[in-house]
Amino acid sequence: MLDREEAVSLLHKKGLEENLIAHCLQTEAVLRHLAERLGRDPLLWGVTGLLHDLDYPHTKDDPSRHGLVTAQELADALPEEALQAIRAHNSEENGTMPENEFDYALRCGESVTGLISANALVRPQGMEGMKPSSLKKKMKDKSFAANVSRERIRECEKLGLELDEFLRIGIEALAAIADQPEAGIGAGKEGSG
Repeated sequence: MLDREEAVSLLHKKGLEENLIAHCLQTEAVLRHLAERLGRDPLLWGVTGLLHDLDYPHTKDDPSRHGLVTAQELADALPEEALQAIRAHNSEENGTMPENEFDYALRCGESVTGLISANALVRPQGMEGMKPSSLKKKMKDKSFAANVSRERIRECEKLGLELDEFLRIGIEALAAIADQPEAGIGAGKEGSG
């Protein structure tokens, strides 16, 4: 299996844009935290989160292939459970239905990153002091981070997690990497210059 350093190197080698690398790093953080909470392998879940959108630059014009190409490219580098999660994270487009906890973790984990990072950008204090209750309010506002699937975020229930707990895990995960510029988590209005 690829280690984290090899996975990060692969993201850069494939020429992913900064915003997509940031999303992948954020997804890694959320998946690692979820793995720790659920008693799963944080390295496996983290690397899978890092690499889940590896094919996006090549499949963005053909969403029916997104996830499938990555799984094919990484067939010798990741175990089947990781490849299945990568395929299933885009089930709406490629037809690979989520089947298990790992699949749902990647789906809701990668989706919540957009909500949390968008919220950090509009808050004067960025990630500091962010609460699940503020994210739940933002979820009700369909125009806020409009491209973020609220339904996918709610798939956290398939992991046995209440929405509040899942949002708290996501906040903690992104707060832990907020000081890494490559992770793309804004410091808030005051810090955005």
